[in-house]
Amino acid sequence: MIDLAKYNNDAFSRGAPAWKEGLWWLVRSLLFAAWFPVPSALKVAALRAFGAKIGNRVVIRSRVNITFPWRFECGDHVWIGDEVGILSLERVKIGTNACLSQRAYLCTGSHDFSKETFDLITRPIEIGDGCWVGAHAFVGPGVTMGEGSRCMAGAVVVKNVPAGATVGGVPAV
Repeated sequence: MIDLAKYNNDAFSRGAPAWKEGLWWLVRSLLFAAWFPVPSALKVAALRAFGAKIGNRVVIRSRVNITFPWRFECGDHVWIGDEVGILSLERVKIGTNACLSQRAYLCTGSHDFSKETFDLITRPIEIGDGCWVGAHAFVGPGVTMGEGSRCMAGAVVVKNVPAGATVGGVPAV
């Protein structure tokens, strides 16, 4: 049974000082959570200013939420759709010519529910060149999607996806 009174997250490093994270929250609120459209170029510039490594001709649609930009990188010609969530407790790398469709969620963190201390577990995610993550799909901690693979809308991906494969369902197969 989980006992949250025993939960201790002190060992987790956020990867940046508190002032930088606080400033990012402010910038994210103004540019990424705005009710009005903000040009992708402005969002890309903000992400780069906070340490993200971003290629050329990247499109970032409305209300994209990237937790820690200093742990995010993507190649050229990447499309990140409306309301995509990227929980970057660990590194998230997206290759070139990749698409994350609206409301997809990349989640680098989970918890060890077999322990009453509910320990935090973090693992990086890598989305290869030419990949597509469909709308409302979930990609879990430690997943690598091989080059040219596809994840269908609504899929729950918790295991690596081979290059060129198409997966779908809950859990994705």
